[in-house]
Amino acid sequence: MEFSSKSEVKLRDITAEDLPIFFEQQLDPMANYMAAFTPKDPTDKKAFFDHWRKIIADQTITIKTILSNGFVTGHVSNFELFGVPVVSYWIGKEYWGQGIATRALSEFLKHIKIRPLYARAAKDNLASIRVLEKCGFKIISEDKGFSNARGKEVEEFILRLER
Repeated sequence: MEFSSKSEVKLRDITAEDLPIFFEQQLDPMANYMAAFTPKDPTDKKAFFDHWRKIIADQTITIKTILSNGFVTGHVSNFELFGVPVVSYWIGKEYWGQGIATRALSEFLKHIKIRPLYARAAKDNLASIRVLEKCGFKIISEDKGFSNARGKEVEEFILRLER
């Protein structure tokens, strides 16, 4: 399904009905490759749902479903990683390149007042880096980590939002 740059993007609380959609979205090999830092086995449905039950129950995590024209297109979250507050998002591959991630993250950041706020992206995930930069994040550092999706160590940028 194609949406124009005029697509209506909204955030809402996650519902149980969203999880099977998220599961299907994260099965895409290209999406996993670009995200890089994914579960060992994205096809393990039980592990996926167990993980999401923990996320939803954790009061320290803020997570929202992204809707575009009423369709579940992904999710955006804020949580602690390596001792600092971070944001992360996932957009189903079929919705890439339509500005949905930028608009969803921008809206999410209006409600997350923690600053500085950090994000991470594989160095070759130029689209994600661009989304983060459009939302005010600046590259401040680099790191490496093992990528389950790629089966090797991957270089990543660490970005920070000050305002």
